Amino acid sequence: MAFTPLHDRVLVRRVESDEKTAGGLIIPDSAKEKPAEGEVVAVGAGAKDDDGDRIAMDVKAGDKILFGKWSGTEITLDGEELLIMKESDILGVLA
Repeated sequence: MAFTPLHDRVLVRRVESDEKTAGGLIIPDSAKEKPAEGEVVAVGAGAKDDDGDRIAMDVKAGDKILFGKWSGTEITLDGEELLIMKESDILGVLA
């Protein structure tokens, strides 16, 4: 994929959730919520501060993250649906 986000933006692939509940019920696609968990695909170089110095990004490609339900903008690259969002939309990194 030949795409690099600019500044403090991050490209994210959603991680699909289980199709069954803990009790064994199958959840149909129409009832599923979009997952708020994903994997970082690519990151930008980072924002610049008032002096023009780069602020290092806290996430890197391959990190598993949690983000807000309405975060980011959906885009399609090479037939794959991805999200592009600002680093500040990321709630945390999963260990």
